[in-house]
Amino acid sequence: MYIYELAAIVCYFIILLIVGLLSYKRHLSAADFIIGGRSLNYWLTALAAHASDMSSWLFMGYPSIIFIGGLANAWTAVGLALFMYLNWQLVAPRIRVATEQYNSLTFSSFFESRLADTSGVIRIFTAIMSLIFYSIYISAALVGLGILLQTLFGLHFALGILIGTLIVIPYVFMGGYHTLAWIDLFQGLFLMVVIICVPLYILGYIGGWDTIALEMQVKNISLSLLPKGPNPILNVIFMTIGWGIGYFGQPHIVTKFMGIKNVKEIPKSKYIGMSWMVLSLGAATLVGIVGIGFFKNGISDPEQVFIEMVREVFHPFLIGFILCAILAATINAMSSQVLVLSSTITEDFYKRFANKDASSRTLLIVSRVGVIVVAAVAFAIAYFSSRSIYTLVLYAWSGLGAAFGPLLLLCLYSKKINKYGAWAGILSGGLIAGIWPYFDPHIFSIPVPSLIPGFFGSLIMIFIVSYATQHLNAKEENL
Repeated sequence: MYIYELAAIVCYFIILLIVGLLSYKRHLSAADFIIGGRSLNYWLTALAAHASDMSSWLFMGYPSIIFIGGLANAWTAVGLALFMYLNWQLVAPRIRVATEQYNSLTFSSFFESRLADTSGVIRIFTAIMSLIFYSIYISAALVGLGILLQTLFGLHFALGILIGTLIVIPYVFMGGYHTLAWIDLFQGLFLMVVIICVPLYILGYIGGWDTIALEMQVKNISLSLLPKGPNPILNVIFMTIGWGIGYFGQPHIVTKFMGIKNVKEIPKSKYIGMSWMVLSLGAATLVGIVGIGFFKNGISDPEQVFIEMVREVFHPFLIGFILCAILAATINAMSSQVLVLSSTITEDFYKRFANKDASSRTLLIVSRVGVIVVAAVAFAIAYFSSRSIYTLVLYAWSGLGAAFGPLLLLCLYSKKINKYGAWAGILSGGLIAGIWPYFDPHIFSIPVPSLIPGFFGSLIMIFIVSYATQHLNAKEENL
């Protein structure tokens, strides 16, 4: 019954396996495994940074909010595009140069070297926040895979997320950073073609814009970019900033900037990557809009809009092949996030506290053990979670962005901060973003995204604590 879908997926993964095997021999050390030896060209850097960003959120989480609330929710995509551009502009060149200067492979090692923290506290705090929020982030991707495999093949959800876990681990094992970059390039181009072509085809299938406009009128969904309700402008600002500023603190994205071979080629990467992003987010918006016209009676799970449209329109073999785009997006994000966490375990725990003189081979083994540990934790969270993909990703994104974003910017642009401010910033940003959703605070009847208070709370704490402890820092430097 599922022979065509299964055949398409098997063909797709054979292609990915070939990519992984071809790049396996390039990895000879932990530095190669974690950051690719800083040898990537501008094409690889561009697609690695962007394709590892979106995950199943691009096909399932984001279109669902457009399907439910109309184009007013597209300000989320506008904010993401704007701040990713600023990420390329403000962070990419400086982090590439600075991390090579300090010989840093991870966020925490850069923070530690930049702020001369020999205590290991920055590494511990950074590792804790990474482990908490990345485990949730990875679990969101597994939820997407579980739903996809459950829908396609009727598998139990738990079996679906287990298969998803077993799909990702071999790719991280085989090649690490460089292999993932090549897989990101191939899958990034593939998923972009799919997410553009599918809604355009279905738009003609349902009768064009007239059908959509009629259904939106019947369902009282607006095509206006201005949100309904009180304070629409404030709502737009919250949607734009509430996701966008998180880009400055996402290690799985920022570390892609660190791997480019020539810093002078970053502008090329920026324009390639931003073109991919604008096209993909625009097409994902169209998926949600087309879904409104396609499902005249609604749908029980809005996060399956793309999946269900594809299943009802295309031949089974094409269904399997098209839905591989969701697998592609999910694998891209998951593998990059697992790699970041395994490098945290290797660099920030094992090498820093257990075995400072460990050989490259030992560190590589520890990195791969870390992959298994991280995947197991994410599997447990995905299995027991009852939250949507959109909610899980937003929670993890906010925690990472608030904990690391302000500190990264200040480390690159300010000389007035110290390690004590860094400690306070990491903890306060992560804690505020982590607990904020449970209080559900509102301003003028509009929910405030947790990233906003978390990010600016962290920024303020870094400055206040750095100023209050400047005498301590000066005294330590004179010893």
